[in-house]
Amino acid sequence: MGRVFVVELEGRIYKCKFCSCHLAHADDLVSRRYKFYMFSFSIKDEFLVNFSLILVAVSSKQAFSCRRGKAYLFNTVVNITYGAQEERMMLSGMHTVADIFCCCCGQIVGWKYEAAHDKNQKYKEGKHVLERGRIIDGMDSEFYLDTRSGVSDNEDV
Repeated sequence: MGRVFVVELEGRIYKCKFCSCHLAHADDLVSRRYKFYMFSFSIKDEFLVNFSLILVAVSSKQAFSCRRGKAYLFNTVVNITYGAQEERMMLSGMHTVADIFCCCCGQIVGWKYEAAHDKNQKYKEGKHVLERGRIIDGMDSEFYLDTRSGVSDNEDV
C-alpha cells in the first residue's frame, strides 16, 4: 500500500462526514437540471385548433435524491477511490455505476455514473453522486466573521 496524498480544496467545500476529508467544491455541484413537458391540442369545429404549450421545470441543486435520502450530483470530486463497476437499478432506471469511497477513512460516500442505459439519463455519465447523509457542508476560510447579533459598543458602558 502506498502513501495517500490528499487534495485540499479552498472556499465552500463538501467534506466526508466521518473524517472531514475534502471531497468536492461547491462550484462543481451540478445545478442545471431541466425537465421538459410538452402538450399539444387540436380541436375542430369553431374551437381551439392546434394549441401547444411547453413547460420547463428547473430543479434546484438540492433536488437530486437517492434511496437513502437527498444526494448531490457533482461534475468532479477528489480524495476518493472507486469500487467495481456493476449494473444497478436506480430510481431513474438501469445504470452502470461504481461506488466511491473516501480515500482517508474508507467509508462509502456515494457512486459514479459510468453509463446510463436510458438516453434521457445520459447527462449523468461521468458524474459523481455524494449522499447528503455521508457528507458535511464546510466553509474553508482564512477569516472567521461572527455574524451573530451581539452587544453594541453603547451597551458596554
